[in-house]
Amino acid sequence: MHKRVQYSAEIEPLVQFVEETDPAHLVEQTLAKLKTGLPIKTLLTASALAVVRSSDIPPGHHGGPLHPLAGLHAIRHIIERLSGELRFVPVVQHVALSNKHIHHPNMGPYVLPEFEPVSAGGVEETKQAFLKAVQLGLYNAADHYFLWLWQNLPPVEVLDLLLTVAIPKNLLDDHYFIFPLYTWRALEWLGTEYTPILMRPVVRYVTRFPAPPSLDEYEALLDKYELLERPLRLHTDADETVAVGQLGEAIAQINTYAEIPETLAKALSEGLSLAGAGEALSIGAAGLFLRSLTGNPMDVHLHTGINVRRYLLQLEGISLRNKLLALLTWHTGPEVRTTENRMEPSPQPSPEAVAALPKRSQPELLAALSESIYSQPPTDWSQVRNLGLMRAVPEVKNTVSLAQQYANLGYDATALIVRLAEIACQDNFTELHALKHHQATVEEFYTTRTPWRSRHLVAAAQAAAISYGKRREVFEKAALLLV
Repeated sequence: MHKRVQYSAEIEPLVQFVEETDPAHLVEQTLAKLKTGLPIKTLLTASALAVVRSSDIPPGHHGGPLHPLAGLHAIRHIIERLSGELRFVPVVQHVALSNKHIHHPNMGPYVLPEFEPVSAGGVEETKQAFLKAVQLGLYNAADHYFLWLWQNLPPVEVLDLLLTVAIPKNLLDDHYFIFPLYTWRALEWLGTEYTPILMRPVVRYVTRFPAPPSLDEYEALLDKYELLERPLRLHTDADETVAVGQLGEAIAQINTYAEIPETLAKALSEGLSLAGAGEALSIGAAGLFLRSLTGNPMDVHLHTGINVRRYLLQLEGISLRNKLLALLTWHTGPEVRTTENRMEPSPQPSPEAVAALPKRSQPELLAALSESIYSQPPTDWSQVRNLGLMRAVPEVKNTVSLAQQYANLGYDATALIVRLAEIACQDNFTELHALKHHQATVEEFYTTRTPWRSRHLVAAAQAAAISYGKRREVFEKAALLLV
């Protein structure tokens, strides 16, 4: 019989705490550990190891280790911008989510068994065996092969192989691409020694049936514009500012997302750098999000999708083909595509609505913006039949206009970022989507040049207004115990 995965004596008791604690008492017991000095990183590591070992990924992408692992990168950075004991709240959210999934009948009881690495005869043979397993949907076999590949190749080379499956599957679900890369980013902080264990559910998820669809349409663009033959400029600089801005604005005004790949490919063939194309797509993605009427608080992948792609473009060891295909398929995920059918005309927010607002000082405007989020009308769940079809209530527009006014007046971006972080970490409805979107917008803000960077913070405010108040039980319980 197989045995369940075992961890080191130092971390095993803490992993068992996350697995076994009664959910009714988890918040106060987790806070007690943090208040007595348990390092945040240690507890998050244990939470990740627990949800990997003791919860399964059900059909679809909600439940199991997917969102707890993908959310670690965001939590790491949000903690850094919060002060006092409020820093503990994102940690508690993560532990609570892991514990919830472990105890939920859709995901547990479950045990991740110890697996032996399996070679098919050598590096190339094992790669081919892995790809055959993918075509057949044999994720157990894929798991065995990958354990061997992690041991025998540079990890980034193994990741590149996994991306050859993940990128095509983005057409089926945005998470096939997002899950591997946000977990990879979490490992940069938690420690690469955890790669073989924390990437196991990633491999199993990405390689499960169905087989990856064809990317012939996007491969044809690589051929048409000779993107694999011509010497592409990799990094951007000030000389590209006009071109990046023009391309970003053009994408933001597109009504048919299928036009985006050729627009990008053409710009690359005309000399725009790979990084410049990624930045332009980021500008466009923020513009499209602001035009979107979505009210689904989990429709955040316009931002998280471009954020993780821009990270990939900078990652050494990833093939140029995978970088290009990842960029050209940004729009293909279902959760990105659905926004195409709920779009307002450009530009958004309405310049007239912003101009009509009374001028306020920075503290006054920040307070008004916060209040506009806190006072969003509650959701009548009896009227929600399909979360993906939810539309934003009109009151969201007030928040967006206030955020745009804040940006127009040149007020301190850091103050707004911190306030939005405080709001995002209150959510326990979206399985950390609110936190992931917040962190993605912040990173895009800091890596996008002016004057376009501010639209990422406006988008962050829009997302905060959409997600606020859906469920806050974890925060409300924790708030009673915080100083």
